[in-house]
Amino acid sequence: MRNMIKDVMSSPCITATLLDNVYELAVLMKQNDIGFIPIVDGTKLIGAVTDRDLVVRGYAEKHSGSTDVETVMTTELLTVTPDTSIEEAVDLMAEHQIRRLPVIDNGHLVGVVAIGDLAVRDSFIQEAGTALNKISEHVH
Repeated sequence: MRNMIKDVMSSPCITATLLDNVYELAVLMKQNDIGFIPIVDGTKLIGAVTDRDLVVRGYAEKHSGSTDVETVMTTELLTVTPDTSIEEAVDLMAEHQIRRLPVIDNGHLVGVVAIGDLAVRDSFIQEAGTALNKISEHVH
């Protein structure tokens, strides 16, 4: 049996819209103990903001908390579908040095899978560890 992303993804997930600002995203991250927020228009994924985006593109560029989300968000995102295999997701994360993948079904955001979601499943601890090692090798 192939294990799929739908078996381990977080759903529903915390999202924000272009109407939100940098401060509101930081508060959402703190309140929910997360470092990644998909930006949606309805249920359509249009981007994402990480805690690192807030620092590097936001505060380090001297933007205030009232700065719009669009200034700091990433729009070119790798995504997976609910039926993507866990192995494929792990390979994508390792290859592209990312820790989280939005899960899209027919253009709509249905969840997020993080490297940690893979690590908590006994059968995937080794795969997640391997991906995390590859990701960490490229951290400066």
